[in-house]
Amino acid sequence: MRVPRVRFAPSPTGSLHVGNALTAVANRNFGGTMLLRIDDTDPARNVPGGEQAIVEDLLWLGLEWDEGPIRQSERQDRYHEAAAELPQRFQGVTLLRDDGTATYQLATVVDDVDFGITHVIRGSDHRPNEALHRALHAALGTQPPEYVHHGLVLGPEGKKLSKRARGATVASLREDGIPPEAVRAYLEELGLPKHDVRLDLERIRSLSVDVLTALPDDELAQRAGVPVEAAPLLRGAHDLNEARALADVVLDPPANGPPAGEGVRETLVRFRELRAGAEPTVAKDEAKEIIRELKAVGGNLRAVRRALTGRDSGPELWAIVAAVPRDEALRRIDAAL
Repeated sequence: MRVPRVRFAPSPTGSLHVGNALTAVANRNFGGTMLLRIDDTDPARNVPGGEQAIVEDLLWLGLEWDEGPIRQSERQDRYHEAAAELPQRFQGVTLLRDDGTATYQLATVVDDVDFGITHVIRGSDHRPNEALHRALHAALGTQPPEYVHHGLVLGPEGKKLSKRARGATVASLREDGIPPEAVRAYLEELGLPKHDVRLDLERIRSLSVDVLTALPDDELAQRAGVPVEAAPLLRGAHDLNEARALADVVLDPPANGPPAGEGVRETLVRFRELRAGAEPTVAKDEAKEIIRELKAVGGNLRAVRRALTGRDSGPELWAIVAAVPRDEALRRIDAAL
């Protein structure tokens, strides 16, 4: 049995479509050596910065390759050498364009030969190419790889998923605050689907919650770009954007003061005393003790929440107390008083 050598061969058209990302994950998980090849033989499809965007997406997903990137645009001499053994049109398919550059069909087969590719794992939209590629191998006297085709990732309605659709590219999922572990876990769940599948954003968001829940406070805070003391505020967020928004509610000074009501002033005065007597930052247990003392005297906790955040709802009050540094908390209380 041949030692597996696979290749992931995207065209440099910008951020990876989730379907292409599925192919990348499938190749990496297949085992053996993986080559990164950039299929840039068609200048009309290439996008400035497209290759860099692909590289960034792969690294963000934690997908590393063993060899490459190899660019087809840099191998034209080799394609001409191979084409000399074949007619310019093979089975009705053009192998060399009028400008002398190789088409996808020729370049792909020659590269698979030269780099010893044993298994080609790709989307089922390439299935029609298999017969032609096998014929080209036969004409060149080379052994074709094993071809494995997986189902495509479609839109929610079962139609082709446009790159402009929400969540259709790795970049858009990253911009939506989805952690990379959740995206990769979703693609690994799909594996090598025999049939087309529909993009399930709800499943991705569910995995996102699991990933964020499992992160320790320091890493969660670092990813959200907030102080580590604010990490408890982020628990329960569906994505990093939502996590940052939860933190902003507390960390940004409130626009509104506390509501009118019974015991408001007394509660704020007592809270000020308790917070002034504690450390500049307090841990979970210390913050909860302050809340317990306020409850013990019948304090108006809603007034404290509103004085600190300007809102009537949000993260647990102890988490707010732990997240807002002492001097800032006292300033907000004084403003409310």
